[in-house]
Amino acid sequence: MCCTDKARTILVLQRGWVVVGHLIQDDAEKVRLENASVIRQWGTKRGLGQLALEGPTQQTQLDPCGFVEAHPAAIVLRMPCAEGTKWV
Repeated sequence: MCCTDKARTILVLQRGWVVVGHLIQDDAEKVRLENASVIRQWGTKRGLGQLALEGPTQQTQLDPCGFVEAHPAAIVLRMPCAEGTKWV
């Protein structure tokens, strides 16, 4: 299934990778984010959920990486971001 709304989503992947981007593909073969970044440092007081609900803080460190592709089995946790959150 292709995602036409490009919802911003945080993915926690195996081996500790945490990424955020616009979800553009989500099917049995691949989950793909565009305008993606690795979240190197959350910079929150209330964990990863704070990022999903409120967007990044001044202390959040993002490493832009363009596209991220992952096999669905490699996804440990998926967090849709609240509409209106301000991401770079």
